[in-house]
Amino acid sequence: MFHVKPTERRLHLFDLDGTLIRGSAAAVEISRQLGLLDEITALEEGFLRGLTPDEFAVRARELWSALTADQVAAAFEGAPWLAGIREVWADIRDRGDRCAVISLSPDFFVERLLDWGVDAAHGSRWPAVPFTEPIHRPDILDAQAKVRIARRLCAEYGVGPAECVAYGDSMSDAALFAIVPDTVAVNADHHLAGLSRHSYTGGDLREAYALVRNSAA
Repeated sequence: MFHVKPTERRLHLFDLDGTLIRGSAAAVEISRQLGLLDEITALEEGFLRGLTPDEFAVRARELWSALTADQVAAAFEGAPWLAGIREVWADIRDRGDRCAVISLSPDFFVERLLDWGVDAAHGSRWPAVPFTEPIHRPDILDAQAKVRIARRLCAEYGVGPAECVAYGDSMSDAALFAIVPDTVAVNADHHLAGLSRHSYTGGDLREAYALVRNSAA
């Protein structure tokens, strides 16, 4: 399916919530395991009304006080992932390119994607599960942190923003989309309207990735 080889190394940057997980988020899937969907829905609505990421994390930590490692694993396995994620990342790496996930969600969830073949996975730093420590607010990422991490990864892998591809779905991806020329809005909301080079609606990451591959032909 993927047969176009670009001439320069590229770095593919993926959002998690709403992008790799279609129509859901790590916080929702974790809360589902605890029977707290109504509570996390209210918290998500607060985030849309202006709750900051660190405030959201502090309140989520309170909701998840009884969270166990087994529940985290079940939330990860049961999430509505797009099809083809492993295949896309394998193809990216076979070409000598790199791929990374940058998410505001907890690192204990995001870093599980390393087992799927992504080169790097960055999330907000949370205390270990089961929780015995409070949230350290400076460890919680925001939209601008995505840009900082992307720039750091560029330096690590020897590429610039012009050699990056960003995949996202919402307001938290807008700042990154502003510095990356090749972008894919995946099942996106109105916040990315007019900001993305490509747009994809569907359930298979291979199809979204093909938009980038075909444009490089």
